[in-house]
Amino acid sequence: MRHIRYVYAVAMDALYTFLADDGWAIASHIALSSLMALFPFLIVLTSLAGFVGSRELADKAAELMLDIWPAQVASTLSGEIHDVLTTTRGDALTIGLLLALYFASNGVESLRVALNRAYAVIEVRPWYMLRLESIGYTLVAAFTALAMAFLIVLGPLILATARHYVPLLVEDNQTLLTVARYGIAVGALTVALFILHARLPAGRRSIKQIVPGIVFTMVASVMSGVGFGMYLARFANNYVTMYAGLASVIIALVFLYFIAAIFVYGGELNAAIIKSRLPDGATLQSAQLRARAEKPA
Repeated sequence: MRHIRYVYAVAMDALYTFLADDGWAIASHIALSSLMALFPFLIVLTSLAGFVGSRELADKAAELMLDIWPAQVASTLSGEIHDVLTTTRGDALTIGLLLALYFASNGVESLRVALNRAYAVIEVRPWYMLRLESIGYTLVAAFTALAMAFLIVLGPLILATARHYVPLLVEDNQTLLTVARYGIAVGALTVALFILHARLPAGRRSIKQIVPGIVFTMVASVMSGVGFGMYLARFANNYVTMYAGLASVIIALVFLYFIAAIFVYGGELNAAIIKSRLPDGATLQSAQLRARAEKPA
């Protein structure tokens, strides 16, 4: 019973802090920034794929990213994403790529703002260092997406080789490929969440401190995706009637809004747990100042 009261108290504290930190407004900012950063990111992805000699990898990477979205949401953007990936750009590796990279990094910056608020930390690093870090994360994400897509492309060859040596263990290529696609996508998302919570906001947090929020984010995101997909299966026409040609964008934006709110609450949940373990009367800010003062020069 004591554990139930503790979980309830922490969850409610995280909720109150979420509301006090303008969590819904921050989630809206993340959703819009992420949607606006998606297509510049795809331009960067296409340019890098062309640079390494296989533009088809970008298409595979986009499919892999959309695997973790509900089918009803992914289908609304698949046509636009395909158009972006198949359009040839002569300036892609010059000014156009630099601008796309800058705008794509805005999505990372919005996540930084949310986590800094959630963990009640004040950013003291220079703005240009933060922007360079965000651009670095964007490039790492693009290269990682291409590497995962490359593994998916090689999947049939790997399975054919495995079947040759262990035919009794490897029978159905399609089933294994589907499991591999989802496994890679979920694994990449989990690693990304760990990096975001541990490294993106100011200060440092241990793995143990950020696990609860990440677990909540993963579970709640899956539940939200399933629920939203079921809703769209019945009422998708409502969006078409209300928003006409903008329906696909609005559907994606609403989905991202829910996921962003879950992400922000995950950070607030971690902060609430950390705060619950501090001495009575201590705040996150005072604990961080004390830790900074005790840190050796």
